[in-house]
Amino acid sequence: MDYEPIITLAKEQFYQFHRRPELSGEEFETTRHIKDFLTHQGIPFYDLPLETGVVAHLGNGNGPVAALRCDIDALPLQEETGLPYQSEIPGRMHACGHDFHTANLLGTALALKDGGPIPGTLKLIFQPAEEKLNGALKILDTGILDDVQVIFGLHCCAAYEQGTVISRPGFMNGAVDEFQVSFQGKGSHACRPQLSTDPVIMLGQFIAAAQTIVSRNRPPFHPLVVGIGHVESGTAANIIPDTAFAEGTIRSLYPEDRELAKSRLQTLAEGIGRDFGGSASIRFLEGPPATNNTAEWVDFVRDTAQQCGLPFAEAPDSLSGEDFAFYQQKIPGAFIQMGTGIGPMMHNSHFAIDPETFRLSIPFSAELLRQALSRLPTGNRH
Repeated sequence: MDYEPIITLAKEQFYQFHRRPELSGEEFETTRHIKDFLTHQGIPFYDLPLETGVVAHLGNGNGPVAALRCDIDALPLQEETGLPYQSEIPGRMHACGHDFHTANLLGTALALKDGGPIPGTLKLIFQPAEEKLNGALKILDTGILDDVQVIFGLHCCAAYEQGTVISRPGFMNGAVDEFQVSFQGKGSHACRPQLSTDPVIMLGQFIAAAQTIVSRNRPPFHPLVVGIGHVESGTAANIIPDTAFAEGTIRSLYPEDRELAKSRLQTLAEGIGRDFGGSASIRFLEGPPATNNTAEWVDFVRDTAQQCGLPFAEAPDSLSGEDFAFYQQKIPGAFIQMGTGIGPMMHNSHFAIDPETFRLSIPFSAELLRQALSRLPTGNRH
């Protein structure tokens, strides 16, 4: 198959998406552009109750069903790459490679459409709001994936040479939760501290105590992070405030560690607030669980990479978040990364992808989906 025209089109789409990044839940122009491209190329998509995002489909509508997901949103970051197709929107940038993912899936759709009969159904997911870690739920809520038997997600990776395929069986990315804790005390002038119930002291004790959750409650071989990144209290040096506030993140692999961290944070907050004469409340914002790859599908990914002449690497430990995990709660499959050349990492204002990677990623993605259909039983979830 001659991939050259497809690669040229994919690059053009990539440049367009990179110039016009849109934040999570605001991908209206991106969604219109995807739909216009699919329509022009004769690739159908479902009519779904989604404000942003698209699910296209190829195949005969019968037999086994496989899916490949990309994400389409960008980040609130000022680009500093100096690329000729640099972001045209101040303070917004495709700093996580979602423009590459989207263009790759469009190119994969063309390769599959022009590559002969498809023995089954392929669903191509252009997912919104991955950076908010909830876009997968929006797709799942439509029910359009209820018949999918295997699902893959492909993500760029700037830590590996171009074309390296990276995955691992079991946990690959961490579960992500956030917490917000508020301490209520009683304010006073700083020269009369005896009249106060100081919430700043409560918060300081909480910050110190929270560091014991990992070091003194879990085995050292269990990856777990409890971090506080935002602290706020008071308005002046000579005023003891009424309240103090902090928020942070929990990153975990094992479900029991995830629950223990929440339980200990709540116990510590409420106990410290009470013991210092005030009170505390804590709120948890639950994100996705850990991505959990099906071992046999990781073996399949490795085999497909080797057939395509691409190196395979076992993914390292990581507690980065990825809402692809929501799909994996219902559908077996594998989250995959592909090296796009070693350089500045994602979520960095200098992050850049070499578009020549399409020469490797599009044939691999198309082959992955075609071969997946051949491995699936007809009419039964694998």
